[in-house]
Amino acid sequence: MQKHSSKRLGTEPIFPLLFRLSIPSIIAMLIQALYNVVDSIYVGRLGTDPLSALSLSFPLQMIIIAIAVGTGVGTSSLISRMLGKGNKNKAANAAEHVIIISLLYSLIMGAVGYFFADKLFLLFTDDPNLINLGTQYISIILMGSLALFFPMISNNILRGEGNTFIPMVVMVIGAIINIILDPFLIFGLWFFPQMGIQGAAVATVSARLLSGVFLVIMLFSDKNELKLNLKTFKFDFSVIIEVYKVGFPAMVMQLLASLMLSGMNRILASFTTTAIAAGGIYFRLQSFIFMPVFGLNQGYMPIIGYNYGHNNPERVHKTIKLALLIGFVFTMTGFILFQTIPSQLVALFNNDPELIRIGSEALKKISIAFPIIGPAIIVSTTFQALGRGLPSLFLSFLRQIVILLPLMYLLGRFYGLGYLWYAFPVSEVISIIPAVIWLKITLNKIQLEMKNRKEIPEYSQN
Repeated sequence: MQKHSSKRLGTEPIFPLLFRLSIPSIIAMLIQALYNVVDSIYVGRLGTDPLSALSLSFPLQMIIIAIAVGTGVGTSSLISRMLGKGNKNKAANAAEHVIIISLLYSLIMGAVGYFFADKLFLLFTDDPNLINLGTQYISIILMGSLALFFPMISNNILRGEGNTFIPMVVMVIGAIINIILDPFLIFGLWFFPQMGIQGAAVATVSARLLSGVFLVIMLFSDKNELKLNLKTFKFDFSVIIEVYKVGFPAMVMQLLASLMLSGMNRILASFTTTAIAAGGIYFRLQSFIFMPVFGLNQGYMPIIGYNYGHNNPERVHKTIKLALLIGFVFTMTGFILFQTIPSQLVALFNNDPELIRIGSEALKKISIAFPIIGPAIIVSTTFQALGRGLPSLFLSFLRQIVILLPLMYLLGRFYGLGYLWYAFPVSEVISIIPAVIWLKITLNKIQLEMKNRKEIPEYSQN
């Protein structure tokens, strides 16, 4: 069993520490990516329209993900920094605040799903069949959002402590249950009803709910480093401010991704519904490549946050260099796969020849920039781990909204669907330049800041 004391974040050798903290999250993220792909493969067996409806639903799902990720990232960053300063009480109080917040968010999203799901889908398409299929799916996801909010936010409480093992177990449990339930509920196997695309949504909510129960038990266990007690909880708005100082930019970054996907789907819809399905397939498959990098982030962030709080610039710099290299290796592997077997990958979802043609072209052209995306994700996470969320937000806005969407529209309008996909690598190359410069300036500033803090008795005692 993994030792969960946060002190190891500042003492153990960096490579084995990063490896040990990241591997559970990488495994969990890969299984999560597997769920995303398997879910789409099952829905794809229902036809191209259900697959397109699932793609159109994804931006709405990403709103839930955005809120959960933003809150979780802010929580993980705050907890790791507080533990680095030896303040366990404030770390535990932050955890209690976000648990309450997750309940509030789920009530709001549930109401939206019940009353407005069909109206939301009208934003993405005017095709009656797609609206009907998409509404069936997203209404269930939104009404069951507690099952998504709570595990995603609470996992980050544990990650902030340097505990990545339990979050891995939770994600693995959820994904495996989901994969098992999918065919039974979608196709009506055994005694289960045949629910079609609704079955995929019910499977998702049910699986997350079951894994969430396990997480509640672990969070409030005596073995957990942070001792949580909601009975004595007192609301402190300053804690919310601290969480969202880092978390809000991360949340907006995810919302920008939702906006980008919505815009992309609108642009692709001007061609064919098959193009929408192809875009959705790309985003499902690319999760296999990027999820391991996000898993790496879960081990990387607490090391950076702890050593920043503990005034150890040398460990901060060494960890950054190592993570950049590993991130490159992950996405370079994806580049090779997408360039060599794109048609086989698309055919996993549906054997429609037109879908395979469009999807293969998309995979090959979009993946041109994969080698630099891994390091770019690490750069963004570094800002968040240091408690500086604004640079990540600005760079994400620049890449996805300022460059990508307008370029997709222009290339599609003047040169056709085949050239539209080049907007992805172009936007990545342009946005990485200011990201690297900004990170270098930030690292110089925090090195000076940590040097100055060492001279203050309060910090030198830690």
